[in-house]
Amino acid sequence: MASNWEEFYSSHPQPANLNKDEDLLRDFCARHLNGDTRVVLVTSGGTTVPLEHNTVRFVDNFSAGTRGSSSTEYFLDRGYAVVFMHRVKSLQPFSRHFSGQKFLNMLDLNETKDGTSITVTSENVPRIADVLRKYKSALECGKLLELSFTTVYEYLWLLRSACQILAPLAERCILYLAAAVSDFYIPPNEMSVHKIASTKPQTISLQLVPKILAPLVSLWVPNAFVVSFKLETNKDLLIDKAREALNKYKHKLVIANMLQNYRKKVTMVTQQNSYVIELTTEQSNAGEEIEMYIVKNVVDKHEEFIADRSGKS
Repeated sequence: MASNWEEFYSSHPQPANLNKDEDLLRDFCARHLNGDTRVVLVTSGGTTVPLEHNTVRFVDNFSAGTRGSSSTEYFLDRGYAVVFMHRVKSLQPFSRHFSGQKFLNMLDLNETKDGTSITVTSENVPRIADVLRKYKSALECGKLLELSFTTVYEYLWLLRSACQILAPLAERCILYLAAAVSDFYIPPNEMSVHKIASTKPQTISLQLVPKILAPLVSLWVPNAFVVSFKLETNKDLLIDKAREALNKYKHKLVIANMLQNYRKKVTMVTQQNSYVIELTTEQSNAGEEIEMYIVKNVVDKHEEFIADRSGKS
């Protein structure tokens, strides 16, 4: 009898661009497989649940990809190669610093009789130069691969392919699963082909998305260091839910956070203990991001994991 996740894949055709993404992943993995570079797969942003095959309406969540995009930069700073798997139009590493009109406010328009030129305002040159330098370095070193998804179906297909291709990296690989994945979906055979009529009330039945952590940890990347995230709105449930996930799926770390303060405080939960990382007022005022400290802790734990695996081999 097929499991829920096997049924999910068998009932949803693979995305049209999956083969192209798999080729990119294979090239990226081959580039780093024979060296000592460590690789992290960062998933980022939310997933949509289409209500129609010819999609006009969909169910979404609030995730903008802040945690995943910023964490990617900090992993690169620490020498990791990163597969950044993100929601289309969500925040991306480096460009996230200039989203919206921020970038336009950093530019000056210079118009003369000889033509028009655009320059960066003098006070913004150091900041833009620093970000651009890091971005160019990541690309030149071949340490950043960006792949995208929109729907929960595209996400799950791409995640499985990425895991299976990265699996040969074994303990050198981190799975940093920061994407806000939909908990519910509509099976294809229950989905309207065309736009749902707006002439009468509609009843929509949602089914549970299978818990992909189970095959991911046990089958797809059994030797990788897997990190999941847990977001709650009830603080009394937060640690228990994180611990429950660790006990059920047997991965290495849950980063638990509350919706109300997730940008400033997280709890790192392992099989052995839990501890809080929290930005101080001074750190926040200085523009520091909690992801810098999250990534530092993840990297430290990854080091311990590799050392432990080496000692047992």
